[in-house]
Amino acid sequence: MSNSYCVVIPSFGHWALLPQIVDALILKNLPVIVVDDGNAEDGRTAIINLGNSRPSVEVIRLEKNCGKGVAVRIGLERAFNRGFSHALQIDADGQHDLSSVEALMNVSELHPDALVSGRPIYDETVPRARKIGRWVTHVWVFIETLSLRIVDSMCGFRIYPLATTLNIFARDRVGKRMDFDTDIMVRMFWCGVAPVFVPVRVTYPVGNRSNFRMWEDNVLISLMHTRLVSTMIYRLGTVLRNRPPRIESSEHWAALGERGARWGLRLTSLVSRLFGRRLSSAFLLPIVFYFWVTGAAQRKSSDYYLCKVLRHPVGGFQTYLHFYDFALRALDAFRAWTGQIPHSHLVFKNEHSLANAAEDSRGALLIISHHGNVEVARALLSEKLTGRLTSIVHTKHALNYNRLIAHHSGDDAKSMIQVTDFGPETAVLLQERIARGEWIAIAGDRTPVGLDGRVCTVDFLGEPAPFPQGPWVLANLLACPVYVLFCTRDGNVGWTLTFDLLTDRVRLPRACREEAVRRYICDYAHRLEEECHKAPLQWYNFFDFWHAGRRA
Repeated sequence: MSNSYCVVIPSFGHWALLPQIVDALILKNLPVIVVDDGNAEDGRTAIINLGNSRPSVEVIRLEKNCGKGVAVRIGLERAFNRGFSHALQIDADGQHDLSSVEALMNVSELHPDALVSGRPIYDETVPRARKIGRWVTHVWVFIETLSLRIVDSMCGFRIYPLATTLNIFARDRVGKRMDFDTDIMVRMFWCGVAPVFVPVRVTYPVGNRSNFRMWEDNVLISLMHTRLVSTMIYRLGTVLRNRPPRIESSEHWAALGERGARWGLRLTSLVSRLFGRRLSSAFLLPIVFYFWVTGAAQRKSSDYYLCKVLRHPVGGFQTYLHFYDFALRALDAFRAWTGQIPHSHLVFKNEHSLANAAEDSRGALLIISHHGNVEVARALLSEKLTGRLTSIVHTKHALNYNRLIAHHSGDDAKSMIQVTDFGPETAVLLQERIARGEWIAIAGDRTPVGLDGRVCTVDFLGEPAPFPQGPWVLANLLACPVYVLFCTRDGNVGWTLTFDLLTDRVRLPRACREEAVRRYICDYAHRLEEECHKAPLQWYNFFDFWHAGRRA
């Protein structure tokens, strides 16, 4: 039996943004249940009108405010009675990025018994007191679950498997107000329900009013933690027996969360500027060790890749070196954008090719990859390519890192287009830029997020692997020359830039389109494979590359 999904939105005080939220969900073909948790007359009227004007929206009215926990429970029960297997719960305050809905649902489809939750990626609008309070709760949850696997228990953006959730409601007393989100997640963990987290951008809208009551809700949350610790001790045997299975992060690479705190990245950048590369490289050693120890999924993916490229089993030390090399890549990007790397450290393997392309008045498409350090090339070539280069990127899974790069790169950071926003308007924009002689850069070694959902499976390092068709479809649309660009670190301080013409124009005849795309991808995969063999540690796809995109 296939899974069926709806959305449950509890609303108290937050109703102004509901039409915008609901319409976005309707576009995703998701039925919506709004629970009016005793709103005043203006909110009540607005929610009633919302339900009356949209056939796929059901409104449940509670005459008095009962609290978020009660409202969510009533919404989940209604969803189950309507025959849905899963419910996506979203808060009504407009804080969560709705473009992450598909990512949560994709993970839920893969792991239907799991509790799939957002893991907040905050911007500068988050109140400091809110972040501190969340960390206090995180520590208590680590104690209550005897585990570090629940990395955020307070996010109001998650998918519940309904049958399991309602069974817990029937058995346990679960928090009724702001203590609900953490309470239910811990209890589900005790019952063997695995938590899976997907990074979600969180913004606090201007004028946003919080329903959090400073004294009352802090007391409720303190009592909840007391109750959970006591219950955990009382049920210790059952809690230990029911440990949920560990679900590795083998889902799409874009669902892998950034694992570096913003302050840590800034500190690394500061150390680099004050002490230079040698001391800052040493500073990274213990930091990388922490991420290597705690990053089981990334460590496993590194081991899998290194075994293929080196053609023999590898040990933990080599995967650590792979992690460390990735940290050096970030460090070198900071150094390049802050002028710490002289232009003489970039050696051109075939400078005439770059010179010819630069003199050509036509625009071009650059197929780049996650091998080497394209950021170093972009920084050191920024003067030569001023205003000419646009990058198609997906940076929402690494916001902190990319904010720091943007801070150093200045205007160059503006020439980026998010692939999750790619649509007909973007295609027209790119065609206009190509017509002006600009260059468009896009990665050819990650399965697509928003450009073209299809992949082509070709041999890579001895095993079939999915590569995106999107870059080649785009190249056909833009009708421009296509180049491959690699920037590989050579030793500790130098980089080699490879810039080659792949084809003067990609042509995809309708009669044999799939075969034509496959030929281009095979050529590119072969070039990437050569680069990986030359510098094995410099390919930085820390996810299950060979299997991640096959369901796309």
